[in-house]
Amino acid sequence: MNRLCQSNIAAWLAITLAGLVAAASRPARAADADGKLRIICFGAHPDDAEFKAGGVAAKWAAQGHYVKFVSVTNGDIGHWNMAGGPLAQRRTAEVKQAARVLGIETEVLDIHDGELLPTLENRRKITRLIRDWKADLVMSHRPNDYHPDHRYTGVLVQDAAFMVTVPYFCPDTGALRSNPVFMYYSDRFEKPNPFTADVVVSIDDVFDKKIDAVDALPSQVYEGGASGSEEFVRAIPGDPVGRRTWAAENHGRRYAAVADKYRDGLVKWYGPAGKDVQYAEAFEICEYGRQPDDAELRTLFPFFGK
Repeated sequence: MNRLCQSNIAAWLAITLAGLVAAASRPARAADADGKLRIICFGAHPDDAEFKAGGVAAKWAAQGHYVKFVSVTNGDIGHWNMAGGPLAQRRTAEVKQAARVLGIETEVLDIHDGELLPTLENRRKITRLIRDWKADLVMSHRPNDYHPDHRYTGVLVQDAAFMVTVPYFCPDTGALRSNPVFMYYSDRFEKPNPFTADVVVSIDDVFDKKIDAVDALPSQVYEGGASGSEEFVRAIPGDPVGRRTWAAENHGRRYAAVADKYRDGLVKWYGPAGKDVQYAEAFEICEYGRQPDDAELRTLFPFFGK
């Protein structure tokens, strides 16, 4: 046997041993231990998950479930009047404050805004994050979103949807024993296929908390982010109470529009009470990952009552 062959066998044995050790040593999911869910939500920028799933995150957290938001880029070009390290630090501080409001954990990856690509390295990062969180449910953008960072976040999460259960992919991090449910945030894009609201959640009871989290993101909410301007800032009330009122009115219209558009879904999940819901968030089941029935969805979203 030549040295090259011996070297290849040794490398294969090392990888195999690492995978076996990781598989044998990985702990049971937290849900197995204490009955609590573990949810991880990926947004392309420091604000995306907060806008799309801040309400449902607050509801999960209030019930003691474990929620983590991950910003896949650092948002360092997401402003009309500042950029680079100072903006990345500012936006990280903003989502940390939003996380404190919602009662969840948060993490910002050090990838430049506008430069996210679906590379093998990034696939490994996403896979490890899902495994480390021992996720029952994973959320992200759909891969036909308007922004390249949003699209590639969706692609990366889709690419991880199978790999999280494969022992010898990233064998340094133990593979999950069962595949999580993967879901998408709502959006308005129609091609190649429109969003389907498989689950619609009322956020009326946590609306104030969600607006408090929105209020914690001034670079995006009150300064307009990359699309802002001096004129935009001048049009926003200058005092804290006035700004929060503005946020409640303007962002509230977004969540009211979701409730109105998916009213049938609210009635499905809440019964006749769904007709009176004012604000909602909606989610679509990804065809990758575990495919839950309605009974499991009621377990993953324990907010609907009997």
